[in-house]
Amino acid sequence: MSKVKIKIQKLYKIFGSKAKEMTQEVKKGVDKDELLAKYNHVLGLDNINLDIEEQTIQVVMGLSGSGKSTLIRHINRLIEPTEGVVLVDNQDVTKLDKNELLDFRRTRTGMVFQRFGLFPHQNIIDNVQLGLSIKGVEKAEANETAMFWIDKVGLNGFEYKFPNQLSGGMQQRVGLARALANDPDILLMDEAFSALDPLIRSDMQDQLLELQKNLKKTIMFITHDLDEALKLGDQIAILNGGKLVQNGKPEEILLNPADDYVTKFVQDVNRAKVLKVKSIMKNNGQVVEGPKVNMNDSIESCLPIILDTRSSLSVVDDQNNIVGSISDKEVASILRNN
Repeated sequence: MSKVKIKIQKLYKIFGSKAKEMTQEVKKGVDKDELLAKYNHVLGLDNINLDIEEQTIQVVMGLSGSGKSTLIRHINRLIEPTEGVVLVDNQDVTKLDKNELLDFRRTRTGMVFQRFGLFPHQNIIDNVQLGLSIKGVEKAEANETAMFWIDKVGLNGFEYKFPNQLSGGMQQRVGLARALANDPDILLMDEAFSALDPLIRSDMQDQLLELQKNLKKTIMFITHDLDEALKLGDQIAILNGGKLVQNGKPEEILLNPADDYVTKFVQDVNRAKVLKVKSIMKNNGQVVEGPKVNMNDSIESCLPIILDTRSSLSVVDDQNNIVGSISDKEVASILRNN
């Protein structure tokens, strides 16, 4: 059974001079719009409850103003909650004193922002080893660690360049290397790829997934882009007006949207491209003569085989063991509903 790394319980955030008092109004049913119009307070988060499993990528998405960036900043307490609990390995982050919180930020979390946040007067290796220097790591060791991560993100040879000499995508790689250099348990990524051109953005997504295979960090990734969420997320949480309206696996979000808001979010998604075979296969262990497809393949990639055979196919895992079957009728149903 997977371990819960981060547990968020009954978390509220209200911006305004009478935030504590306004929490009671929200609990009575006052929504974001009414709170602003009637009380001149802004509802950031409304009773958020979310478990994030260890070594997974938890995507949080929603439209602008939904509360997603407010939520991620509660993990390392860059924003103080109005009410609620944030547990990391059963330690309540909201109860940490100043020194404990500073240590928690230095050693347990790394953060990657949308706008890179690099120091323009420092070269790349100095930017990457910044956190290590703050921790008092010896210069030689800090440089060695920084070079390791510079190489990992594909920037070997650029370590003595300055940020303005790098493209936007390269600068974001520096930000990622800097966050990883401290070897944090948790990586917080707030719209980290949103400012990048589409091709560079896709490349960064691929690189993050490749790094995660070996690093196995607990990653909280904020985005407003559904395609990015579906590509990266082991779980996807969707916020609307400060409320968590659904959290689930990508296929659950696509096939069983919780409400009209989520339905509108997913209505234009190419399901065959996003969904994997395992999400619609029958777990019956049935052996079907003929071609086989991998459970982790996209439905789209299997369409030529399915159209050619016009029948059921055996589904195998990465060790070529039969784990289920998939039929042309099931695939046709997915395509009809797209």
